[in-house]
Amino acid sequence: MNGADVAAELPAAPDAEAASTPAVVDRVALARLYGEPLFALPQDLYIPPDALEVFLEAFEGPLDLLLYLIRRQNFNILDIPMAEVTRQYLGYVEQIRQRNLELAAEYLLMAAMLIEIKSRLLLPPAPRTEGQEEPEDPRAELVRRLLEYERIKLAAQALDALPQHGRDFWRAQVLIELSMPPRWPHVAPEELRAAWHDILRRARLVQRHTIRREALSVRETMSDLLRSLQQRRWAEFHELFEPARGVAHAVVTFIALLELGKEGLLDITQAEPFAPIYVRLTYSPV
Repeated sequence: MNGADVAAELPAAPDAEAASTPAVVDRVALARLYGEPLFALPQDLYIPPDALEVFLEAFEGPLDLLLYLIRRQNFNILDIPMAEVTRQYLGYVEQIRQRNLELAAEYLLMAAMLIEIKSRLLLPPAPRTEGQEEPEDPRAELVRRLLEYERIKLAAQALDALPQHGRDFWRAQVLIELSMPPRWPHVAPEELRAAWHDILRRARLVQRHTIRREALSVRETMSDLLRSLQQRRWAEFHELFEPARGVAHAVVTFIALLELGKEGLLDITQAEPFAPIYVRLTYSPV
């Protein structure tokens, strides 16, 4: 058989388009392997035993598991039925011990604690002497830890429910061209004039005042009043004051009048209500 006969017996080579088309087109591909459709599982496919495991409940620790068992069955956390809770807890620990011994270590510690509490509850109470306090419930420490853990867990859930950056919202970012010239607002002449008047008004409010001390004597004013009344014997009340000398002199004059009236040297009279007030001497001058 020569070379021509061999070439004639071989089938014709398919073109590029026919090579890319799968041979089976009436079935749905199970998967794609390196871009090629896969219509049947390989015979030598190895699936690890743990690949198809499903965990319905995930717990963060022994207290989380114990709290789940209590809340799921509506047990009173202050009166935990230790026998039933311990049985369910040990069943879960046995499941995770078969798969992950390192993870089960901390759960085994809690299991030992539950068994100890259960055994202490089964023991008869020790006889008490008179005046001795009642022994503490073996479950008290466990209840305290569970309540504290539940409080922290609820607080963590409340914090997680708050909006978080990157999960619930994103900050908006705006790019500003720094090379742009600043745009200053236009100021009218009227606004400058109003600002200047406001500065002058505030400057007048803080200007310094010079206070001069004036020496005034009540006794000296009393003598002046007596000398002025000796010449006319009586006078109206307002005639005894000198408003031009200021408020301080008026205050001293009024105090002097009160002192003279207190000593009985002056008589302050009024004919009727709302009538003029008169001041006169109570004695006859020599």
